[in-house]
Amino acid sequence: MRCLEIKREMADDDIALVTELLDAAARADGRRPLSDHLYLDLVGGGQDGFTGLVAWEPGHEHPVAYAQISSGNDSLAFELVVHPHHRYDMRTIGPELMDAALDVVRREGGGEVNWWVYEPTATHRALAAEAGMVQGRTLYQMRRSLPTERHATIDTRSFVPGADDEAWLSVNNRAFADHSEQGGWTIDTLRLRQQEAWFDPDGFRMHERDGRLAGFCWTKVHQPDPATSTSDAGDGRLGEIYVIAVDPDFHGLGLGSEMTLAGLDHLADVGIGTALLYVDADNAGAVAMYEKLGFTVHSTNAAFSTTVDAGTGDAPDRVGNC
Repeated sequence: MRCLEIKREMADDDIALVTELLDAAARADGRRPLSDHLYLDLVGGGQDGFTGLVAWEPGHEHPVAYAQISSGNDSLAFELVVHPHHRYDMRTIGPELMDAALDVVRREGGGEVNWWVYEPTATHRALAAEAGMVQGRTLYQMRRSLPTERHATIDTRSFVPGADDEAWLSVNNRAFADHSEQGGWTIDTLRLRQQEAWFDPDGFRMHERDGRLAGFCWTKVHQPDPATSTSDAGDGRLGEIYVIAVDPDFHGLGLGSEMTLAGLDHLADVGIGTALLYVDADNAGAVAMYEKLGFTVHSTNAAFSTTVDAGTGDAPDRVGNC
């Protein structure tokens, strides 16, 4: 009988145990299992709207699975990781964690829940269907080699922490007003990322017009990850167009392509040979723009969604005989 510990905050010991599970999954899959937003929420100990569910089995000193709920912009993100040694039991572990997570959401007021899955399989689709989830957004990861054939023709400058925070937040939240992950950021959300080892103000390109921030391209360099089993050509680093946007007041000026090129130019200048970005598959205009800039689809993530009605009673701290 598995035991589920349900945590609203993560102590250092909890984070270490879950990180060991994530590292094991990364070694098996060749990629990190949690999205950036959820991972930062985990290692930060849990922000408002956080719930971590840690699954244990008798006779095992490590968690056999982990699930997490994190709040976004008017919705909740859910992700699920099963230890590689226990994936034979995914058809029972998965529903247990999913049912417990949705019960927490129900007892804490309900809401829209999005389960993000990398390259969903028939098993993922069956689990989603059993939980009443339907496939919603599809996210492409697109890649291209560097340097590019074209280069930016606009002037950009480095982001200045402290001085640019409020202006950037205003543009970001206007540009992503309806986006479930990128919209609704706060100064704390931004500063949490500024504390990450990968944060580089020079890779955060800002473009101004008429004394205002008109657009930005925030890049991120992924160092070779010893926890994964695969690597790319060259030195193993990847450069990501992490967040890119144009203020709605400056749409129609071709700044989307120019800001992308500015970010790619920076990544090439620091020696990156492969660039990646994420884009919604149904954003035909953005996909077409990136294809014109030489990007092709590398992998696909899908979100399975459901709306959970509010229920009664307090959410438990554990399920099963712990």
